[in-house]
Amino acid sequence: MELKLKTISRDGIPEAISKVELYRSLNEPEEAESICHDILAADPDNQLALRLLGLTLTDQFEGRHPDRYAEAEKIFQSLTNPYDRLYYRGLLIERRAKAQVKAGVSAHNLVGSLHEAMRCFEEAEKVRPPHNDDAMLRWNRCVRLLEKLGHPPVEERHTTLHDDDTAPIEIMRRPGGRK
Repeated sequence: MELKLKTISRDGIPEAISKVELYRSLNEPEEAESICHDILAADPDNQLALRLLGLTLTDQFEGRHPDRYAEAEKIFQSLTNPYDRLYYRGLLIERRAKAQVKAGVSAHNLVGSLHEAMRCFEEAEKVRPPHNDDAMLRWNRCVRLLEKLGHPPVEERHTTLHDDDTAPIEIMRRPGGRK
């Protein structure tokens, strides 16, 4: 028997999409990922399948370095809708941070990631389709997570540097530099 992938019909894509959603709900992301690849083999530009593929990759995040973050990021960047690119980038960053929390990464190290996710959601909100509050829901989840971690979102502080903001001259003139 030859081991060769079979191509599904384009007519079978809606049913395959429903199976992806089913396997994701059953917490079987590898099964869902496989079906997404089958859909994309039949219809490479299928935006729903691309979104679902990216999500199945984030479903597999464990908070360690080998997570497939870069692969999911590339998929989300390939989406044609500007709202989708922003929203799913924010979701990608948020999901990675949440996986890292579960893996025991210090909350202090995740604050920047959650703020970056919130920036994506804020930008997505500006270009959202009518009656779509998903970006605001994700924003609120990030705020609650930051509060739970003990790091509520704060206004960015802009520090102005002055001409006299340099290292003291006596340090710079020491033989061998700083000690």
